Amino acid sequence: MTDSVLILGGRGRIGSSVAQDLATHTQAKITITGRSAEFGRAVSLSSGGQVQFLILDLVEVDKLRDAIANSNLVIHCAGPFHYRDTNVLETCIAQGVNYLDVSDHRSYTSKALSYHEQAAAAGVTAIINTGIFPGISNSMVRQGVEQFDQPEKIHLSYLVSGSGGAGITVMRTTFLGLQYPFEAWIDGKWEIVKPYSEREVVEFPSPYRRSGVYWFDMPETFTLPHAFPSVKTVITKFGSVPDFYNHLTWIAAHIFPKWLMQRRYMIEFLSHVSHSMTDVTNNFSGIGVAVRSEVTGQKNGKTAVYCSTIVHENTAMASGCGTGSIAQLLLEGKLNKPGVFAVEEALPTNLFEEAMQSRGIKINYSWL
Repeated sequence: MTDSVLILGGRGRIGSSVAQDLATHTQAKITITGRSAEFGRAVSLSSGGQVQFLILDLVEVDKLRDAIANSNLVIHCAGPFHYRDTNVLETCIAQGVNYLDVSDHRSYTSKALSYHEQAAAAGVTAIINTGIFPGISNSMVRQGVEQFDQPEKIHLSYLVSGSGGAGITVMRTTFLGLQYPFEAWIDGKWEIVKPYSEREVVEFPSPYRRSGVYWFDMPETFTLPHAFPSVKTVITKFGSVPDFYNHLTWIAAHIFPKWLMQRRYMIEFLSHVSHSMTDVTNNFSGIGVAVRSEVTGQKNGKTAVYCSTIVHENTAMASGCGTGSIAQLLLEGKLNKPGVFAVEEALPTNLFEEAMQSRGIKINYSWL
């Protein structure tokens, strides 16, 4: 019997990239949801019948429950997750349906992880924070950590060109991440860090080379210390290309009044202005992504540093590969881990490496 996959928010750039990856690598029947019938007809015409469209709003609880009950796997791509509750996850657990999401926010991640025991009891595998970062980045860290007798420090750096090929939701996510200071695991204790602070110039692979990155609140900031207890420091930093976007974002984080940045209308205004700007700059910056994972620790009695990097020409497509590859492993029965987990605790390195290779994504590793 053909597997059935439900992609909530499948109309967006990330959701449609996940659908494209699944259509390429599996035979699953894919249903994507949104609120536009016109988009649904366009998808049906272009997909050869493998992808279908369902008009669905997440507030339609009964319709949502029925759609989940008729699926083997649910992939939640309807962000931004700053505003989301865990109703979809709870419904999947109640219906015994496996769950993935592309969540990228601390509060949502914490809420989702609190359902671990219920998911485990129901035999439901729920993996959160899939995509590119978080997602592929987490698996790069796990691969690095496994090289050491005792890992001690993790430094993650992310870089996105222009819009990254994603929609306005990603812009909202960026500005929402500037609203509040956050806790980071530094030298074995939790310290308060200001968003978009402490610029650092990091060496990325070509074509990016030396680029600026800043502290940014990501779920990895607290899921990685939980997964790897010997690690005493976890740094997560993010930057944009062209570099002037970094300076504009820094101004929004440090100059604009905090009360203003915490208003939804201001987030919407900044998001729309930024998206309009990237429509222009994408033409020369591209829409790619680079991730650099650097793990420091003890190996054979000496301190060593292990670095891994990836570059992809399209950020949204890379995210689709990250989520789609885990979905494929779940559908094929190669991955089965009841409970709610972040990627680094759920996905074994050998399966991660196989999935990336099958998608032509090259990860470069080196000892520094």
